[in-house]
Amino acid sequence: MSVASPFQTKLSSPTMSPSAINEGFPSPSTIPTTTVVVVGAGPSGLMLTNNLIRYGTPVTLLDDRPTATSTGKADGLQPKTIETLKQLRLSDELLRNGAKVYDICFWESTTHSPTLTRTSRQTHYPDHLVGASDPYILLAHQGMLEDVLIKDIEERGGYVQRNSPFVSVSKTQDGSGELEVIYNDNTTDTKKIIRTKYLVGCDGARSKVRDFIPGAQLEGEMSNASWGVLDGVIDTDFPDLWSKVAVRSHTAGSILWIPRERGMTRLYVELSSTDGERVDRAKATPEYVIARAREAMQPFRLEWKEIEWFGNYVVGQRVARRFSDPDNQIFIAGDAGHVHSALAAQGANTSMHDSVNLAWKLNLVARNLAPASLLNTYSDERRKIANDLIAFDAGHVAAFEKGEAALARNFEENIRFISGVGAEYDTGVLTKSADGKAKSGIQAGTLTRPAKVTRYIDANLVDLQLDIPMMGQFKVVLFVGDVVGGKWFLEGFCGGVGLDRMDSVARESYKKCPRGVSDGDKYFPLERYTTVSEVVTYGLVTRSQKREFELGDLPELLQKSRWTVYLDDVEGGEGCTGKWMGEMERDQVGVMVVRPDGYVGAKGVWGWSEEEGSRAAQWVGEYLALGK
Repeated sequence: MSVASPFQTKLSSPTMSPSAINEGFPSPSTIPTTTVVVVGAGPSGLMLTNNLIRYGTPVTLLDDRPTATSTGKADGLQPKTIETLKQLRLSDELLRNGAKVYDICFWESTTHSPTLTRTSRQTHYPDHLVGASDPYILLAHQGMLEDVLIKDIEERGGYVQRNSPFVSVSKTQDGSGELEVIYNDNTTDTKKIIRTKYLVGCDGARSKVRDFIPGAQLEGEMSNASWGVLDGVIDTDFPDLWSKVAVRSHTAGSILWIPRERGMTRLYVELSSTDGERVDRAKATPEYVIARAREAMQPFRLEWKEIEWFGNYVVGQRVARRFSDPDNQIFIAGDAGHVHSALAAQGANTSMHDSVNLAWKLNLVARNLAPASLLNTYSDERRKIANDLIAFDAGHVAAFEKGEAALARNFEENIRFISGVGAEYDTGVLTKSADGKAKSGIQAGTLTRPAKVTRYIDANLVDLQLDIPMMGQFKVVLFVGDVVGGKWFLEGFCGGVGLDRMDSVARESYKKCPRGVSDGDKYFPLERYTTVSEVVTYGLVTRSQKREFELGDLPELLQKSRWTVYLDDVEGGEGCTGKWMGEMERDQVGVMVVRPDGYVGAKGVWGWSEEEGSRAAQWVGEYLALGK
């Protein structure tokens, strides 16, 4: 990179000159170092930190606030996010204490029919459209989610460094290629330095980290649509208090009702005037929002026993032009990269999945298990999802203005995306197009589907997409209809997997920087999934009956993978094999590579022969080279 590059120019600010070390900063030998610095301890920053600690990647989390979120803010967890939390074994407390919403009701009044009337009631996530294992929105205020993530981070040896606002970042001057991050320690009112390979800004729409990525400014539109948000306990005779409700009043605009934990309700109340002008922010008080809500909900009674939180926002749909700097050392995630309305409960969900996408890539590159070019895929994939989100959100906000029919249609057309299961990536290095024999079933770039199987070793009924914990590993799943008939394929595949060099590097790396574990991991031993490789967990799904083969009959690689041998004897009909691989002949074997974030990376179909097994192993090896 030339000296005159915009990246280097941006980072050569006076606050970051080498002389700064002689102006009260510690000497280079005493500056703390890490692999990743994360700025911002909201859902995105906490999810990223949690993943990195689990993967064993050294990380420091800075947050400018003195305490965690206690009330309000984001509150809706979508089906895909619930699944992610289950993969992390972090869902139990939230499922126990949150409110589950399965349906949505539409109410409307018009100039011709001025009485507010329910026009329809619908299942929020119909199985035939979504197919989620958790077909509901889970409502819990942001602080509850943060508490779960923080507790797990602390159990694994990490913590949130509070009162530590980010100040600036620059390249080190010693040729190491590392970054020096300056932050302010508010407890002592002193500036401090930390050295790192990577910096990730999860610091919101007004991100300071984003300023250090050339050309990363937010692009898009700000609207005049203004909404007030109230969390509290409501006294009302409105009959659908415990359903999600979209109200369109001909006199007072729109309201979105959402049940909440602890018997509360959240109301999003439209504040824009009838002529579309933005409401003066000073006018957007709780009292004004309450009055607006009462007008819209007539003739129903609407009183507040208590108000826990109030907020106000103006709708905008904007996406950052870049999610990383040219050297892929500085990244942004969450609201730092995309902003939109809160009406469809997408913000925290999309933000956390930005982090899930980035974490495993940083881990592999930092461990020299993948080329640095792998990090290019983060911006490619997550900007695509952000742009899809902004396009959906603009239509969703517009549908609120048009009434029940338009809103119901918008929901149905976008319900898979809203749930999170419809967030899909384009073909690329990590998402290989299937050949003609593998065109049915799940395709690369999409998420695995819920499917139940029987775990061979203990006869437990498990969800295939959840059974292997999230450890930063790829999963290579073999679908063999008949173990006896497919034994030559299995011999060829297991004997042909040539990942010795990668596995050797991985073993040394994880010995030096082991995965962060907690006491809870004693109940889900991670070594079950690392007996063969630290990079890949191998699995076998077969329609053979248990009495037809023993684990000892399988090749050594699959004998070592005994906890991931499954019987496809639960689903009936097409079974798990049909759901994931699609139609296959009896003498065919399916192979699917699932990325660490749960997306299908590649799939293929081969014949039963040993030669075909060797070819399939070579194909897997080529994929796992990750563009090298």
